Amino acid sequence: MLKFLIVAVLLAIVASLGSGLFFLLRDGSDSRRMVKALTVRISLSVALFVLLLIAWANGMIQPHGVLPT
Repeated sequence: MLKFLIVAVLLAIVASLGSGLFFLLRDGSDSRRMVKALTVRISLSVALFVLLLIAWANGMIQPHGVLPT
């Protein structure tokens, strides 16, 4: 369940980034919609980071290195 939530938040981050690019190309660099889309992306990124820290602290996920032993 947690992995699906992480993937959903990652997809939402990519969608927000894409909408920011769309508004940049369509409205120009002074677009309020682009700023709002990028603000949503940053908020989602911070929320994902906090979610990962909480999941790690509760033992729901286990970090591993590049070469696990």
